[in-house]
Amino acid sequence: MTAIIEFKHVDKYYGKLHALKDINLKIDEGQVVSIIGPSGSGKSTLIRTMNGLEPINSGQLIVTGYDLADKKTDINKIRKNVGMVFQHFNLYNNHTVLENVMLAPKIVLKRPDDENRKVAMQYLEKVGMADKIDSYPHQLSGGQKQRVAIARSLAMHPKVILFDEPTSALDPEMVGEVLDVMQKLATTGLTMVIVTHEMGFAKRVADRVVFFHDGVIREQGTPEEIFDHPQHPDTKSFLDKVLNV
Repeated sequence: MTAIIEFKHVDKYYGKLHALKDINLKIDEGQVVSIIGPSGSGKSTLIRTMNGLEPINSGQLIVTGYDLADKKTDINKIRKNVGMVFQHFNLYNNHTVLENVMLAPKIVLKRPDDENRKVAMQYLEKVGMADKIDSYPHQLSGGQKQRVAIARSLAMHPKVILFDEPTSALDPEMVGEVLDVMQKLATTGLTMVIVTHEMGFAKRVADRVVFFHDGVIREQGTPEEIFDHPQHPDTKSFLDKVLNV
């Protein structure tokens, strides 16, 4: 397997706060990796380093063949390859659903309008939002906004999509519709890295689960290894709390 993302002894500080501590992690092409752990453990920081939203302080971080630690690396080349779905959708309120999905490919990829529209419609159909192309974000539910955000990411034809707690801002009844879309995506061979607190989803969909605690990867393995046979006391303690609520 070819590593599409690789952390080598990566550290990240916010002032004196040591947010990521000597991270070593390989994510292979086509893998679905779920990152779990308590709030404030550094999961979102970890995923945001993968497309340069958070610069690292030391170590090496290779993403789709580019070294993010190298100051000569053009970050925009990485962002063409790496899509990101945020907690709070980040849609443009003054643009329709269709325009939101067409905007980045038009500006970044210089994709012609006819092809751009066709690609946008293809992905809006995939996420079940083709009937809302003329709606504006304020007319949509949270779940619908997040599905549009996923279509927008897919329209760039990325090699990797990062999901930063994509369901945590949603009302409980809308979580399922977003997880269903992500579960279907996970079967397509796209590399996905998902920070999530949805343990059932992580167990069902991931090829590999990474347990993150206090800025450190405490444990990683298959869903069965992590959920059914955790080795580290921190993993056991965390899972006891979240699975026995």
